[in-house]
Amino acid sequence: MIFITAVIVSARFLGFGPALLCTTASGLAIDYFALEPRFSFSLSANDYGRLLVFVAVSILTAGLARQRSRAETRAAQSQRRMAAMVESSADAIITGDLNGIITSWNGGAERLYGYSAAEAIGMSVDLLGPPERPDEVPGITRKVMSGEPIQHHTTERIRKDGARIAVDISLSPIRDQRGEVIGASSIAHDITAQRRSEEALRRNEKLATAGRLAAAVAHEINNPLEAVTNLIYLARHRPQNQDQYLKMAEREVLRTAAIAQQMLGFVRESSSPSPLNVASTLDDVLQLYLRPLNEKHIRVAKSYDPAAEIRGFAGELRQLFSNLIINALDALNDGGRLTLHVARCREWSNDNDRGTEARRTGVRVTIADSGSGIQQSDLTRIFEPFYSTKGDSGTGLGLWLSHGIVQKHEGSIRVRSRTTEGSSGTVFSVFLPDMAGRRLQPSEANVLPKNIQQEPDGIAS
Repeated sequence: MIFITAVIVSARFLGFGPALLCTTASGLAIDYFALEPRFSFSLSANDYGRLLVFVAVSILTAGLARQRSRAETRAAQSQRRMAAMVESSADAIITGDLNGIITSWNGGAERLYGYSAAEAIGMSVDLLGPPERPDEVPGITRKVMSGEPIQHHTTERIRKDGARIAVDISLSPIRDQRGEVIGASSIAHDITAQRRSEEALRRNEKLATAGRLAAAVAHEINNPLEAVTNLIYLARHRPQNQDQYLKMAEREVLRTAAIAQQMLGFVRESSSPSPLNVASTLDDVLQLYLRPLNEKHIRVAKSYDPAAEIRGFAGELRQLFSNLIINALDALNDGGRLTLHVARCREWSNDNDRGTEARRTGVRVTIADSGSGIQQSDLTRIFEPFYSTKGDSGTGLGLWLSHGIVQKHEGSIRVRSRTTEGSSGTVFSVFLPDMAGRRLQPSEANVLPKNIQQEPDGIAS
């Protein structure tokens, strides 16, 4: 055992060659000092067997020690490489224990959050969360500590200087050899500049939409203003009917104010969602496009549920409906058909991963046209920014912004289209969940037009 220990030590710290040399020297030493007769090579067969067993065990042990040494060397090299990658990463990479106390803090975290490693290690990760949402970070920590990874969670964090930054965070549990969670790791990417760019694009596209509406609004306002002028003239020259003319003029002024109010809805921001009637909002937007609809002799079919209500941002939903109606107008030929459908419904089963029983209640808005349709090769990309099928006349931002508005309202948007002769057109279907989550009766669950429900690629008639 003493000589085998010497062989193991040689293999572990010096390598396999020195271990073989140690084995040979140990064999000679055993022959001279341990086996009878001493200092003689005249050994019995039993002694030779014992010596061969020693050599075999020594070589096997040396090989195992060498493999362990190599494995530890590779692990150490891999650990150094990983440490270098973590330290040089531009993203903030931190780890914490079961109590949410920070245990490691890389250079990216120092640059992103402003705390040095010495300041951050030992600090609670809760201090990085926004003060108005005190339960956000503890809630995420509990999920990760239960073994549930979190991918691409977009939120805000507070720097050392108090500034707010938008970050995209992915978190994973850290497990020990027994598979038990002992901590969590977090990778945070700064998306503040991206957020600002996207917000600038949204504002610019919103103003562009308002600009496109300006001509239609001017035309709509001119009519009631001309009527007001005529009614005032009649009131002056026909005093006996003055009250009647003034009442009619008042109605025309209110009509003008309503048109201006609709226009303001596209550019005015709201800080929080409010109750709104989806059918009324959609119809208000449609009124702004009556002139181009009439000029192209478009037949409009409307089917509204007056009780379809949600909580949302009215201005952004007007932007969404405006984009979809504008696209339909661009695709429609003279004498085409535009179908608008609003109804309460349940979320389609494959709109989320909650299962059939957990499908949310909400409102389905369907805008269908009998226009030229969209090529199948374009359908997979139409929600990408700057991708347009209109050539130089399109910005490629309308549907991208529409998709973002739907996501902001935690809904979903679908598109189906046909380009075949005699059966062309496009259907956009938007689901917007309600806040109450009311369970619909079976008779209310299937409220979409039959040709949309039964034909996945069908076009609303």
